[in-house]
Amino acid sequence: MERTQKTLIKDLTVGSVPRQLLVFALPLVLSGVLQAAYNMVDMIVVGHCLESAGVSAVSIGGDVLMVLTFVAMGFSNAAQIIISQYVGAGRPDRVSRMIGTLFTFLGGCALVMTCVCLLLRTQILLWVRTPAESWDYAMDYVVTCMAGLVFIYGYNLVSAILRGMGDSRHPFLFIAIASVLNAVLDVLFVAVLQMGVFGAALATVIGQAASFLCALVILYRRREAFLFDFKPASFRITRETLIPLISLGIPMSIQSAAVSISRVYVNSWVNSYGVVASAVSGMGHKLEMVNNTIVHGFTTAGSSMVAQCIGAEKYKRVTRVILTSLVINGLVSGVFILCTVCWPRAVFGIFISGDEAALEMAVTYVPAAVVSFIGSIIRPAMFSLINGSGNSRLNLAVALLDGIIARIGLALLLGLVLDLGVYGFWYGNAFAGWVPFFIGSAYYLSGRWKRNSRLMEEK
Repeated sequence: MERTQKTLIKDLTVGSVPRQLLVFALPLVLSGVLQAAYNMVDMIVVGHCLESAGVSAVSIGGDVLMVLTFVAMGFSNAAQIIISQYVGAGRPDRVSRMIGTLFTFLGGCALVMTCVCLLLRTQILLWVRTPAESWDYAMDYVVTCMAGLVFIYGYNLVSAILRGMGDSRHPFLFIAIASVLNAVLDVLFVAVLQMGVFGAALATVIGQAASFLCALVILYRRREAFLFDFKPASFRITRETLIPLISLGIPMSIQSAAVSISRVYVNSWVNSYGVVASAVSGMGHKLEMVNNTIVHGFTTAGSSMVAQCIGAEKYKRVTRVILTSLVINGLVSGVFILCTVCWPRAVFGIFISGDEAALEMAVTYVPAAVVSFIGSIIRPAMFSLINGSGNSRLNLAVALLDGIIARIGLALLLGLVLDLGVYGFWYGNAFAGWVPFFIGSAYYLSGRWKRNSRLMEEK
């Protein structure tokens, strides 16, 4: 048992910080790139077959799906942080009980979300101001993805468990399965069988289902190694695990929901400017998503490292993790800035090559994209600190400031009050991504993160 635990639970509190961060983050980065790739494949294949209307539908459907997964993202990230702190403090008994609670809790949430969203599907598309040209396509996409929510929730919870224990390799393998399968099925369903946007959504759901089922099989076969035996009694929700999960998961879910909902709200105003503006916004969002998924890998890895270091009370190492993350993210996002500024038509032409109006507007989107990329440099390291310390109140504050006050406020100010139109909404959305950096910097300088560990609160 000792030997198997060492292969899955990794001590991130010792050794070279840059090396540990890179080694642990690399599978997460590759997972993110693959995930972004299979999301982009939907838009690329649909864009070349259906042009602006199809691209707009996939963009809108992707935004809606992002909102619907806020519970999975929030509680999975919370569980990852708590598990990492338990690992750092040497409490495998708590790890096992947290896994059982997470499975049962998120499984129930997935079923509830699926039923509610299917009932409200028409109202949701009306709320995001779906253009008439994209309505039928968007409805096909969101209904299909709503039916597959349980697989998205399942993948997120399994990956969070493994990342919290220091294992980033298996989540990469799971998402690789989904990506390859999605790409193949996209071409088959959309280009060959002419199934349109429905085919793209179906390919995504099948890929996610295959990924989740493979994860369950592997975890079941190695159940002793990751401290969970899959017996019915193991899925029991216990008070000692549910309370910390809820206390941290609710603010992190609110944060995820606030950012996603505010972004969808801003994009709903963009959609009102027509199908071309909607398509351009979708293409820009996909580019930023690719960049963000790469730096998010370092954010996630940094969160686990910070959590373990705080659990082990190695506070100087936390500073080194933050600085290393800033340097790496700067290099990554710098490449995206260079490519987007120097070759904008080629970059946006990846998604849609035959719509000259969309390409012309895409060139004007470049400055807003640069602002967003800069946010991707300065924001992730602070999220690693905030999330790794398990500070639920600060997570809630970031959610409200970044997701609602800054994003919606700036977008409405620039877009409507200052009458910048669609460009104001683009810039408002981009500048809002800088807010977590300023909040996180103040939090770091205060030193309060040293006292916000979940284990400190229990003591």
